[in-house]
Amino acid sequence: MRPSVTRVATLGVAFLALVVGSAHAADTPDSWITMKTKLALMTTDGVSTSHLNVDTVKGVVTLHGQVPTAADKAKAEDVAKGIEGTKEVRNLLQVVPKAQRAVVERSDDDIKAGVEAAFKANARIKASDIKVSSVNKGVVLLSGKTKSLATSLESVVVADAVKGVRRVSSEVEVEPSK
Repeated sequence: MRPSVTRVATLGVAFLALVVGSAHAADTPDSWITMKTKLALMTTDGVSTSHLNVDTVKGVVTLHGQVPTAADKAKAEDVAKGIEGTKEVRNLLQVVPKAQRAVVERSDDDIKAGVEAAFKANARIKASDIKVSSVNKGVVLLSGKTKSLATSLESVVVADAVKGVRRVSSEVEVEPSK
């Protein structure tokens, strides 16, 4: 399951730039940097995030956990470096090749129903306007709007956990609270 780069990372970063306003990168809260980094990594094609963790302290992003290839490790670092507010990236990821696992074959309709059921079971996602726009060969496209970057991230995590999902793309827009 390797999510692809989508507009959500761009839209999320643009929204956060508006929220943070004219604040300097040093003023960006660590929790925002962590969340933006996780969201960007989860929606980047070619980065396996199942055993990858992100922590941020004073703008220094630390990547730790395991990735299956050196390319995943390098790509994860590049993605983290591109997040606004990141001062430095410490890449502590270990390259541990994983055994090939069989891909679960499910119809797109079954996958869509599974993601929709998972969204209904999650109070935060259910309260948002995030929907499954389409499923094509196991690739789930999310759309809609939410007021929380955390909810946007959670929707990608929840969708990615559904059996048969190969990748999650997101066009979810994060709107400022009124």
